[in-house]
Amino acid sequence: MSPSIPRIADALDQQGFAFVEAPTMREALSGAGGLDDWDVFAASWNDLHLDRHMADGGRYRRRRHATFHAVAGGETTRQIHQPHYQSLDYNTLNGGIERWFEPVEEAIARGTALATILRWSNATFSALSPDVTDWHVEMHQFRIEASPGHAGQPTPEGMHRDGVDHVLVLLVRRENIASGTTSIHDLEGHELGSFTLTRPLDSALVEDRRVFHGVTAVEPVDASKPAFRDVLVLTWRDARDLRPR
Repeated sequence: MSPSIPRIADALDQQGFAFVEAPTMREALSGAGGLDDWDVFAASWNDLHLDRHMADGGRYRRRRHATFHAVAGGETTRQIHQPHYQSLDYNTLNGGIERWFEPVEEAIARGTALATILRWSNATFSALSPDVTDWHVEMHQFRIEASPGHAGQPTPEGMHRDGVDHVLVLLVRRENIASGTTSIHDLEGHELGSFTLTRPLDSALVEDRRVFHGVTAVEPVDASKPAFRDVLVLTWRDARDLRPR
């Protein structure tokens, strides 16, 4: 077990979230494996597909999706491609329907970087949920694009929960954008903290049953250049509870 796992788990247990800066995250991940193919992993965000399920009509979000089964503290296996579903209780904008997205490329799903991130996340979240024996894991590759006069919305549904147990948001790349600040609120709506993911591997970990999270819109710094925010999101749900929430 990486020495960072108890430290991060303690923060999650005490306040319901943790902001892990890139150097600490890199050290933590080193205890779970390597990031030898990080450049290939990060480059795969250049081949995401437009999210056509945006009820606000927005064309600022690109993504791919995959699901996995993980044995607590053990192996993770990719599952047959399936839709992403959230009830309207959790996603008032886009919820209530099965949303099909292009699958994560197999080479990325089998790569070293993702395997390391999954292994570390499994150890961290399993330590927080010792009664869970199996996890249903969803992987989302997101690119939020911004252009002059058109801000990109990382969380268009606003302050929200995802209807899972644990969430990892890991920054892959941030290019020519301003803002994109994450804020965390308790269940009564009081702000508990805020921070901005600025460097690759900067990460937010969230106890989804205990807090809400949201991210402010991103805008281009230089209107003549591409502007986007690339993140990896992994959600972890007790596999015994696969009813839509």
